[in-house]
Amino acid sequence: MKKKWIVVPCLLLLATFGACAATPEPPPKVAVDSAMRVQAIDALVAKLNDHYVFPDKARQVGTVLYQRQREGKYDGITDGEQLAKQLTADLADVLHDKHLFVGFDPGLVPPDREVGPRPTSLAEWERIAPPEARQRILASSLGVEKVDHLNPRIGYLEISGFPPPFLVAPRYAAAMDKLADTDGLIVDLRNNHGGTPDGVALLVSYFVDGRTRLNDIWDRDTGVATQHWTVDQLDGKRYGGKKPVLILTGPGTMSAGEDFAYTMQALKRATVIGERTWGGAHPTRPFRLADHFFVAIPNARSISPITHTNWEGVGVAPDVAATPDNALAVAKDMLQRRLQE
Repeated sequence: MKKKWIVVPCLLLLATFGACAATPEPPPKVAVDSAMRVQAIDALVAKLNDHYVFPDKARQVGTVLYQRQREGKYDGITDGEQLAKQLTADLADVLHDKHLFVGFDPGLVPPDREVGPRPTSLAEWERIAPPEARQRILASSLGVEKVDHLNPRIGYLEISGFPPPFLVAPRYAAAMDKLADTDGLIVDLRNNHGGTPDGVALLVSYFVDGRTRLNDIWDRDTGVATQHWTVDQLDGKRYGGKKPVLILTGPGTMSAGEDFAYTMQALKRATVIGERTWGGAHPTRPFRLADHFFVAIPNARSISPITHTNWEGVGVAPDVAATPDNALAVAKDMLQRRLQE
């Protein structure tokens, strides 16, 4: 079954859930009737009350949705995609949460229990990912887009996503081995659309000298905050905590990309150059609403042990402002001057 449930690129969705296999024949067009609208809205309000990271805000948005339903705002919507977009817009009016959205699938959305937990090993992932998907993902860049030397002393690493460590660890190791001889590094996240916290933690681990607490993730469903630390044993050469690192960001730096920039900035391990990032910090999971509707609900939040907050709604502010087109040139010039001191 084709699942398109998560607020991450298809590569990361595949890495997590084994979805986005070969596209099936388009299912028949679904006409949304009154009963379907009522079921979707009732389930949406219930799921938000049960799982959204801020319970008080969930109750607030539920009141708004029911008010708009009574006013007949949704009565004339018979197209599923249109209803999903309208509900997403109404949620955004109240919650302003970048990861929260309602989706429509003309096929059948499976029950929540069929999604199961995210795989934590390559073997688990290979058991659930379709063969053609496995082959396509393993042959891809896995988010490591470019590894280069801008000159003999300055390295360049472009990262477009943060897949789980069981997939990306060899790529990070090879990249960091290639960059180990540089005296300073530019990490380009301007087109990074997210991924997993564990993937972020793995890459940050290369830039510290010892075990370091990165952030805590508080889960609404369990009420438990789990500490996330760097990885002790790395497959590649550790870059260490002394050589300068500059990170390029912009509006296209999202979610886990923001996590990396925010964490490195909070640790005072990197200088962030560019523009303010997207502003989505809440880990998210999908829930079924009805046969053809689902919702991605932020059910957890990242908490930095240094700032005691995160970048939700505000993004990561750069230390040095630069336009996206000019950020690399600014960073290279800054790094060259720093290395000459």
